[in-house]
Amino acid sequence: MVLKVFRWAPGARERMQKYSIPGKEGMTVLDALVEAQRRLDPTLAFRYACRVGMCGSCAMVINGRERWACRTVLKGLRSATVTVRPLYHFPLIRDLVVDMAPFREKMMAVGAAFAPAEGPAAFATVGGDSRERRRVDEAIECIGCGICVSACTMVAHDPRFPGPAALNRLFTLQSDSRDAARPERAAVALAEDALLRCHGQANCTAVCPMEISPTESILALRRQAVARLFRCARPDR
Repeated sequence: MVLKVFRWAPGARERMQKYSIPGKEGMTVLDALVEAQRRLDPTLAFRYACRVGMCGSCAMVINGRERWACRTVLKGLRSATVTVRPLYHFPLIRDLVVDMAPFREKMMAVGAAFAPAEGPAAFATVGGDSRERRRVDEAIECIGCGICVSACTMVAHDPRFPGPAALNRLFTLQSDSRDAARPERAAVALAEDALLRCHGQANCTAVCPMEISPTESILALRRQAVARLFRCARPDR
């Protein structure tokens, strides 16, 4: 099979480079990239860590769709030529490696860190079978691979839009009764470039390897915002 890989380095031109890789039963795109790097071209740069679909480090665009390279079996692509390029909407570092710093910055901009309440430290449990926990069961599985951001057309259109991963994280914290920063995050969510910017195309949901639906998280945040506005509008409040 032929692996067609995006190549770029500072000071060089973008190009697509072809590598001929002998296919093997069960071979993944990540296996093919490792083979190309070790046997043909040690300058080829890409990220990976666990190799078993746990970390999300090998997120990239494969045959036009965002995927994890370690979970993408070559045979399943049904193509003699496999095209690989880096995630969209991220600054490039080299070849398939993108800079994840903006991803973290947008997370922190929406208040993505848990804020404990003031006072003496105490354990506050949320039972696994509680309604509160069930509401966020899927959403908390996000591991921050960035695939949803790459697939989101609004991220490309509006650089101030937090993106689906950040809004999904905001949803999990806004649903946590132990968190003390929910009013501040509510104001962030209602800003012009946050919830209102999502067009509900669900590209983020379609590509998520963890089968999370950031679209549903954003819709839930919108429902919470509307309910909050109605409560504020009541004369007895």
